[in-house]
Amino acid sequence: MDIRRGVPADAPTLARFNTLLAAETEDHRLDPAVIGPGVAAVLADPSKGLYFVAEEGGRVVGQTMVTFEWSDWRNGTIWWIQSVYVEAAARKRGVFKALHARVLEEAKRAGVVCVRLYVFDGNTRAQQVYARLGMHDARYRVLEQAVGRD
Repeated sequence: MDIRRGVPADAPTLARFNTLLAAETEDHRLDPAVIGPGVAAVLADPSKGLYFVAEEGGRVVGQTMVTFEWSDWRNGTIWWIQSVYVEAAARKRGVFKALHARVLEEAKRAGVVCVRLYVFDGNTRAQQVYARLGMHDARYRVLEQAVGRD
């Protein structure tokens, strides 16, 4: 398995994976007219985020995205892991573990102070995976308020 940064040619696969992720974990349908350009925007502008992909036999089988937050309390950058998806046929083979290791490696190299993620409350299987990789409850609850399109 090869772990690499996502490139623009990965956009259709990553948009499809995000659509599957939303349906599987939250029973939510993503609008193709929004997710496609959203993925392309990240791949075109690293200041928005970074995609990491797991590739086997020249085919992408898993993904995660990282976005950035500046912490004045810590005087440093926090990386947020998002959009974690592994194809059903590739699950339970260490794909996310390898993606996670690569994210941590690059975060350390970049001087990041911590790596965080948020996970859907009902996705207990993913929560167990994250705990096995050393992540823990940071005692924060994520709240949101729409200010434009949903």
